[in-house]
Amino acid sequence: MAGFGSNLLILLLLFQNICLGFRSPLSIFKRYKDISASLPNECLGSDQPVISFGLSDFALDIRMPAVTPKQSDTYLCMSVPLPVDDEAYVVDFKPHASMDTVHHMLLFGCNEPSSTENYWDCDEGTCKDKSNILYAWARNAPPTRLPKGVGFRVGGETGSRYFVLQVHYGDVSAFRDKHKDCSGVTLHLTHQKQPLIAGMYLMMSVNTVIPPGKKVVDADIACHYKRSPMHLFAYRVHTHRLGKVVSGYRVRNGQWTLIGRQSPQLPQAFYPVQYPVDISYDDILAARCVFSGEGRTTETHIGGTANDEMCNFYIMYYMEAKHAVSYMTCTQNTNPEMFRNIPQEANIPIPVKSDVMKMMHGHHEETKDSDTSSLLQQDKKEDILDQGDFYSLLSKLLGGRKEVVHVHKHNPTEKAESDLVAEIANVVQKKDLAREITNYDERDNTILVRDRTQKFHRLESTLRPPENRHFSLQQSKHGEGGWEKEHKGDFHIEEAVEWTGLDLKLGQVSGLALDPENNLVVFHRGDHVWDENSFDSKFVYQQRGLGPIEQNTIIVLNPSNAKLLHSTGKSLFYLPHGLSVDKNGNYWVTDVALHQVFKLGAKDKEPLLTLGVPLQPGSDKNHFCQPTDVAVDPITGSIYVADGYCNSRIIQFSPNGLYVMQWGEESSLDRSGPGQFRIPHSLALIPDLSQLCVADRENGRIQCFRLETGEFTGEIKHKAFGRELFAVSYGPGGLLFAVNGMPYPGETESVKGFVMNFSTGEIIDTFIPLRKSFEMPHDIVASEDRTVFVGDVHAKAVWKFASVEKSETVAEARLKNKPEARDPLKNKQHLVQQTSSTGVSFVLITTLLIIPVVILLVILVFIRWRKPTVYGADGERKLDSSSGRILGRLRGK
Repeated sequence: MAGFGSNLLILLLLFQNICLGFRSPLSIFKRYKDISASLPNECLGSDQPVISFGLSDFALDIRMPAVTPKQSDTYLCMSVPLPVDDEAYVVDFKPHASMDTVHHMLLFGCNEPSSTENYWDCDEGTCKDKSNILYAWARNAPPTRLPKGVGFRVGGETGSRYFVLQVHYGDVSAFRDKHKDCSGVTLHLTHQKQPLIAGMYLMMSVNTVIPPGKKVVDADIACHYKRSPMHLFAYRVHTHRLGKVVSGYRVRNGQWTLIGRQSPQLPQAFYPVQYPVDISYDDILAARCVFSGEGRTTETHIGGTANDEMCNFYIMYYMEAKHAVSYMTCTQNTNPEMFRNIPQEANIPIPVKSDVMKMMHGHHEETKDSDTSSLLQQDKKEDILDQGDFYSLLSKLLGGRKEVVHVHKHNPTEKAESDLVAEIANVVQKKDLAREITNYDERDNTILVRDRTQKFHRLESTLRPPENRHFSLQQSKHGEGGWEKEHKGDFHIEEAVEWTGLDLKLGQVSGLALDPENNLVVFHRGDHVWDENSFDSKFVYQQRGLGPIEQNTIIVLNPSNAKLLHSTGKSLFYLPHGLSVDKNGNYWVTDVALHQVFKLGAKDKEPLLTLGVPLQPGSDKNHFCQPTDVAVDPITGSIYVADGYCNSRIIQFSPNGLYVMQWGEESSLDRSGPGQFRIPHSLALIPDLSQLCVADRENGRIQCFRLETGEFTGEIKHKAFGRELFAVSYGPGGLLFAVNGMPYPGETESVKGFVMNFSTGEIIDTFIPLRKSFEMPHDIVASEDRTVFVGDVHAKAVWKFASVEKSETVAEARLKNKPEARDPLKNKQHLVQQTSSTGVSFVLITTLLIIPVVILLVILVFIRWRKPTVYGADGERKLDSSSGRILGRLRGK
């Protein structure tokens, strides 16, 4: 009987445990929180980091391992692996921190922490790979709460496998007693699939410049939303010390709906969205940061140092699990005119009390001028803190290999963009950029930020001498010499303001060309946009669910009045890029999403020839990886493909598409030699000279090669190009036309068009629009009469420029064995000197001829006057004979 009682007791205990396994996860987590609240605070849970709640739920305790920071504004990091291999969901957080010791905490999710130590100084970085902010806590700020049924996905094949805790200890005076700190956060995780997945959307300005002393400066960001619906539930703002207010909005049918508005000088945690806001396809997300440059003596740029500024608006959202995207960014302003209607509240600073400012920036900041170095250090670290989610993720998003994005950048724009997107991916992970940049080399290595999304900007710093560098291009051998068409004279390119094509409603304009009738052909992306979410780290297109572009992507315009003549290309492309037209009027295009090159007839709906494998990036003879441009030799029919964003090569194919050869390699980190590329972005054929010129975009130069062999013949590089040269086009008369990219923060070279002498590489003229402004000019084409068209991928516009003569332009064609470099300025001076010397000779000869005649007339008048008065009638004959002798001598002379 006793044995039966024991067995019954065991069965009851087992039944109780099973029942506990099916209890509500949230109620179990609440019980865990209630129990933990009564336990000692110091190092709670450090001996038992994982607590199971039945079959599907568990708690993970993430704590600092009993640390004692030694100085104020210390950032310490530690990591904890996800204790399970399969997919799980973070559904709740409980912070363990005292505002007396901790300024704020951030929790990141990633796959590889920056260190394997128990804890480390965050100057070493947080994560080596991409990371997402999962949680933020700041003093005096409400904790982050996830709505019911919403979770952050971790583990499995795509989720994070590590959590990294970053704690900022603002004021260490509380550690005078040498006690240990175990601040951290407890996560509630579940294996139960959540119907809604949480994610982060970052809006960030990358090209704002704040003039010194200017009272109000606005930084505006706006992007069209092109995904499945998302629901916003929290937001966070971030600037440095010049920021006054940051506001975010949804714009739908012209109506502005507030997402959140806050002073960046208040605790920078996630605040709940006051009223539910949903974002649907084609809504606009807009944000404005208001700055003041008062108190600064130099310009302030977007960047990662204490002397720079930032304009960030973070949005925490959730989506249905089947459509979920964990991270999205916006770094451009697609509609500047729209901000004229922004609600007035966005322009009104939020007052912040001085005592709150002190708490925000640490107790040790007691006076305005106290401990300047500490303030700089704090600014530095806060920057790193707030950039963690963005830059860690961007280190993968913005180019799975050696990076940067761009602020910048960058913009993306394609900045990006953009561009960038802001600073290098390591800005936050490795804090290198948080130090003051004191020399040119360091600035070069840090500002690598732009729209290199997925090699959209594969930027690495390439240091160049400040002086211009260009070499005479060796002429190819046609028989015994090469035809050199040399431009002389002076002219100027100006915008044709009567051109109505600027008002056309286009998508991102990626390619331009002229057909055999000299009509303008435009290649655009319709309602598709290339952004940081378009590709994964292996350059595989991620937005196939959108389907191909449903608009006609190739349009033909009358070059005089922009009247639409023809259109095609519907339902064929995903992300158009390069365009050229052969001598028979066929369209040759590249698609970076499909990784393919196509030949289309003007009236055909299906391609006549296709190169590459659809949606499969590669680097062999049969694959491309985001090919950028294509050109066809009108003499031989050979096909040349620039490949591309993730390969660094030029490939030649036969007229029927058979592989012939290739040349080129990726630039090294410290130098860029002949035949090395950092995104071969645009091609220009010079058939008469049998040469192919390439816009080597990220190296900011033009390289030229022989068509038959791929042999390097020379480069053209000018300081005025800046770091990027996007496109190049060849025009009759020996002229090259090109457009560069937006300057990096702190650089002076502006975005513009260039006209160059091909044989010498010298810049003859530059030009900019009168209406609107260049944002990211992406392609350029020139006609025989020097009419120039420029397409802009960010402005979604096409400009027309015309040639205005200032003096005669003479085009000479001479058969030479070697090109003769000529200086147009010297030619002009020589012309002036020749004209001047001819004029002097003419005046001198005329003067010498007139003087004797005048003297003779004077003598004759004198003789006539003297004759009647001196000799009278008798002397007349004497005078005659005398005057005859005199006149005879004069005639002799």
